Amino acid sequence: MIPIAKPQLDEAEIEAVNEVLRSGIIAEGQRVAEFEQAFAEYTGTELAVAVNSGTAALHAALLAHGIGKGDEVITSSFSFIATANSVLFTGAKPVFADIKADTFNLDPQLIEEKITPATKAIMPVHLYGQPAEIDLMTDIAEDHNLVLIEDACQAHGAEHNGKKVGSFGTGAFSFYPTKNMTTSEGGIITTNSREVADKARMIRSHGSKQRYLHEMLGYNLRMTDISAAIGLVQLKKLPEYTARRQHNAKLLTESLRDIEGIQCPVLREKCEHVFHQYTIRTRDRDALADHLRDKGIGTGIYYPIPIHKQPYYKELGYNEDLLITEKASREVLSLPVHPGVTDEDIVTISNAIRDWSESKC
Repeated sequence: MIPIAKPQLDEAEIEAVNEVLRSGIIAEGQRVAEFEQAFAEYTGTELAVAVNSGTAALHAALLAHGIGKGDEVITSSFSFIATANSVLFTGAKPVFADIKADTFNLDPQLIEEKITPATKAIMPVHLYGQPAEIDLMTDIAEDHNLVLIEDACQAHGAEHNGKKVGSFGTGAFSFYPTKNMTTSEGGIITTNSREVADKARMIRSHGSKQRYLHEMLGYNLRMTDISAAIGLVQLKKLPEYTARRQHNAKLLTESLRDIEGIQCPVLREKCEHVFHQYTIRTRDRDALADHLRDKGIGTGIYYPIPIHKQPYYKELGYNEDLLITEKASREVLSLPVHPGVTDEDIVTISNAIRDWSESKC
């Protein structure tokens, strides 16, 4: 079986964890501080605040910017549900704009028409590791005095014009096991604002800067030193992992681009796509997924139901039509591209898709 995702762990992570266990300091401690500094340096930001999940990173980032009841945040419905739920957690309202058909990211041209007096932030998603058109969104945010929060949970190391995502506004990353790097569970906020970082640190630790002195309502969102130790090792490996993902993606595109009915991922100019997922489009998505499963090839559908069509959101009154988003949800299929995929695996995947295509003729 060629799995759709596989965490890349070896003796280096095991030894890093054992070192923390032997130290006896296993909750938030020095390793977390080291990981925050290393990740900030990696993304080119002044500061980073580690938390216990990507969802927590989004939630705390929003709260750190003062977003709450009565506010609106423009974002994408074509994402994992945590993107929009993090807005609901604050008491604010997610407002969905449609995506571009080729990149699956928010269409900047559709953002401004969604802005109202209640709009407080724009939260683009760098979906599948493809940078959103963040330069245009930065301009829109500045023109309308809006906060820019980047959902970079799938985009570790992705770049726009030589600058890493998560450094244009306030970034939020996930380290779930299937991501481009992992801490087992975890997340991190990146920012150039001392005020935002300080508030995020209070939010993650019961509203406290000083032990037993609580200045605001906070949560328990802390990362452990065990997770941070894994993260420090994984961060060093991330460039290698990214190069392998890009290599695999290039081989897949070379093999698949001439197959009728298959649309391969688009690479935007001046951007570095890190291929958290290699996602094709085909009108016969479900049939192809079944065929590949029968051939021992794992696939994923991210995402079969857009957020605005989810039962809970329909209960909240969401009923708009996002035609490009909805069409994408019926056609996308992600193929294995992670660093554990070999050149031989790529041949197997490509041949299986070509055989399926030819069998329909």
